[in-house]
Amino acid sequence: MVTMHEDQKHGIIYTAAAYILWGVLPLYWKLIKDVSAYEILAHRIVWSFLFMTMIVFLMRKWRPFLRECKRIWKAKRDLAGITLASITISINWVTFIWAVNSDHVVEASLGYYINPLVSILLGMIFLKETFSRAQWLAFALAAAGVSFMTVNFGAVPWVALLLAFSFGFYGLLKKVVQLGPMFGLTIETLIVSPVALLYLMTQQNGNWGQIDVWSSTALLLFGAGIVTAVPLLLFAGGAKRIPLSMVGFLQYIAPTLMLLIGVILYHEPFTVTHMISFSLIWAGLTVYTVTRVKRMRSYEAKAS
Repeated sequence: MVTMHEDQKHGIIYTAAAYILWGVLPLYWKLIKDVSAYEILAHRIVWSFLFMTMIVFLMRKWRPFLRECKRIWKAKRDLAGITLASITISINWVTFIWAVNSDHVVEASLGYYINPLVSILLGMIFLKETFSRAQWLAFALAAAGVSFMTVNFGAVPWVALLLAFSFGFYGLLKKVVQLGPMFGLTIETLIVSPVALLYLMTQQNGNWGQIDVWSSTALLLFGAGIVTAVPLLLFAGGAKRIPLSMVGFLQYIAPTLMLLIGVILYHEPFTVTHMISFSLIWAGLTVYTVTRVKRMRSYEAKAS
């Protein structure tokens, strides 16, 4: 029998493993940097759908999955929501792939540092959630960091902002539709797979792009479905075993690994401007995280 302590320990391991895998994902995309971001995206969508379909069948969840598909088809609001979620996550994926293979890993990490604060902003705008003073301060510090970078570099860090807002809107849509991770990813990739297949078939006279199907590049493209699904399934298994405050701490593993990979492995510049901008954003995240932990502990104390 698994004790509560052991269950929470497993939850930390699963969740941390998910964020570590997301954090080192740039290493994977760099291996196929000669393939266009759009073609990688198309392969990622198709193979993710096939891999998730296999998981659904192996776990004998195909009957509940079909029921969920029928429910969504009849509920037009949920159908619209999951379709928008599919488009939004596709935008996020292609932006991230392009960023990695165009030497913008540091900027991509910035986007995922900003993302929690973007989610707060979207919650306030669309779900009528209220800001505490601490959350306003956190958001102001992050905005100051982005503004400082924009002024000093003379350009908006659009990659970071697009990643943050696309993932923020994706999270918002998922909250509205409320689908589990397994069925959610399967249905999302099902919706956009026809477009992805059509794109691949139009490349190079219908020969599935520029890829030799027996090459290492092809194997890496086929594996895109696995590297997409595995961390999501680990996260789903881990997050439900640990407090939300712990998930909040662990979520910074991924952008931190991205930042280190970009600077140390790929020698991307990390200037004084970067340091000041990141420091302001890290300060905002510290305020946000401390506030979140205090609030979650308060909820847990009342519930116990």
